Amino acid sequence: MVSKLRELKVFSGTSHPGFTEKICESLGIGVAAARLFRFSDGETGVSIEESVRGADVYVVQSTCHPVNENLVELLIILDVLRRASAYRINVVTPYFGYARQDRKTKAREPITAKLVANLIEKAGAHRLIAADLHAGQIQGFFDIPVDHLTGIPLLASHFREILKKEEDGDIVVVSPDIGGVVRARRFAVHLNADLAIVDKRRSHEVANLSEVMEIIGHVDGKVAILVDDIIDTAGTMVQAAEALLERGARKVYACATHGVLSGPAVERIASSPIENLVLTDTIPLPKEKQIDKITTLSIAPLFAEAISRIHSDHSVSILFR
Repeated sequence: MVSKLRELKVFSGTSHPGFTEKICESLGIGVAAARLFRFSDGETGVSIEESVRGADVYVVQSTCHPVNENLVELLIILDVLRRASAYRINVVTPYFGYARQDRKTKAREPITAKLVANLIEKAGAHRLIAADLHAGQIQGFFDIPVDHLTGIPLLASHFREILKKEEDGDIVVVSPDIGGVVRARRFAVHLNADLAIVDKRRSHEVANLSEVMEIIGHVDGKVAILVDDIIDTAGTMVQAAEALLERGARKVYACATHGVLSGPAVERIASSPIENLVLTDTIPLPKEKQIDKITTLSIAPLFAEAISRIHSDHSVSILFR
């Protein structure tokens, strides 16, 4: 019987080729052939080395550091595929950069997440697949379908295993800020645990600077698990861990889907009271940042399942839970 499915091709940008390889391994296919290079003046060059006419193509590219180079490279790849007559162009951004600039917090600020959404659409994308966008409303910035996956089940399953010795009543899931309460509540449901919230005041004058104000919820005598979507400089997470221990928590673990880990993040985590920080591999973790306190789980199989379902026109909603 001749398959009715169009040919599936998965291309990789240079931001995270290892992640693309894991996706293709799960799908049982090879990474499609492309050549990415730099001209002598630093401009990005892309050459697709095989036909994509009429194919269902997926471009895997996290827009992580160096953010601007990775974003421009993604846009150029999309333009090449559109001009080469690909049937459907799907963007797979495990980590969607510029997502934290999703609204105006003061006068004369850009809404960069919307700008990036416009650029991706204009370049030729027909669909976006991402994990744990910093703000859910970013899905509405696109006029194309957005499949919003989550790392919560993967992270919760990991903690369920390592905390088997703890009684359910001894675990509390903690949101490091008010904005992350929905995420932390979903995580707490997976572990049948209590919920607490760190009420912090963030400085709008200095980026990445915040001050812990109060803990809402009961943490005394409990094992606390801090849950966030992004860990950047780790200042907020470390402050929250210290505050939890001051208020009687027995141990503090932390987890996040995206480990940006910029600036002093790794040094802060290494010297912090956090027992273990668990991340997914949406952003590559270079060897110099791989310390004993950091554990990385692969979320690539979830993306592979989403690609398989989208390609075969099956429901993807079960993967959003």
